Amino acid sequence: MPELNTDLTKVARDVAGIAKDATYVAIGIGVIGYQKAQVQRHELAKRIGSPRATAEQRLAGVRTDLAGAVHAVDARVEDVFTRVEAVLVPLEDKLPTQAREVARQVRSQATEVRQQIRSAILSAAA
Repeated sequence: MPELNTDLTKVARDVAGIAKDATYVAIGIGVIGYQKAQVQRHELAKRIGSPRATAEQRLAGVRTDLAGAVHAVDARVEDVFTRVEAVLVPLEDKLPTQAREVARQVRSQATEVRQQIRSAILSAAA
């Protein structure tokens, strides 16, 4: 019977070793699975985050383009008003005194209103 005990002891050690190895393998597979899940979570977060960042960048670009367009239109409108005023001033000088004063007051008020509107538009575009 001593041989049987030795064989059983050896078998028990082998089984214990196999169980130990299987436990290590199971733990390793669990760790690798967890790491893969983390990597996929990070990749998904990047994919989800990227469109948002891209949309925000596009919106910022649109705002910048719009502000540039508003400033360009403003410059052209100011140029037109400057030219119109350059034509109106000599015509005002030819008017009778009372009409000339009224025309200058109207032009002055129109310039003030135009500057207020321009200021509001430019501040909104900024």
